[in-house]
Amino acid sequence: MPITSGDAWKPYERGYHVVYREHETNHCPGCGRTHWIIGRVSAECAFCATALPLAEASMRSHSAPVIIQHKNRNAHAWAA
Repeated sequence: MPITSGDAWKPYERGYHVVYREHETNHCPGCGRTHWIIGRVSAECAFCATALPLAEASMRSHSAPVIIQHKNRNAHAWAA
């Protein structure tokens, strides 16, 4: 459902969107239990394997490239 210039964004048309929220009690929509295996971008129910996206992962902006920096990037290289 693309948004054209004349259409207003209507989040209620999206429907029910389940996400795993950190620091909250998350009940599995498949079995109702609360034991999760947490990954980088998703959480999986430890009992029925229902996967949910992490709320924090979906809020990340993807417009800029990811830059990985070493924690000792300002130290001199001590190569043999």
